[in-house]
Amino acid sequence: MSVNTVSTTSYYSLDVIQDEARRLVQKGLLSRQQPIYTLCQFIPAREWVCVEYELEKSDFLLRDRIADLIGREQWNND
Repeated sequence: MSVNTVSTTSYYSLDVIQDEARRLVQKGLLSRQQPIYTLCQFIPAREWVCVEYELEKSDFLLRDRIADLIGREQWNND
């Protein structure tokens, strides 16, 4: 008798990570000046390893600022 298991781990692409960081900054939960590793407060611990791997693949360090990760913000009313 075998038991089927379903993986509940989400996939975090760099785009997803950046979007999540932007959302948290816009809500005022994070500052653009904080280090990227502060995102771990908002991502489940079991999924943080995947986030770290994706960031590392894209040459981001956990001590880099969130501003470096999300880039410049664009304003529509300039």
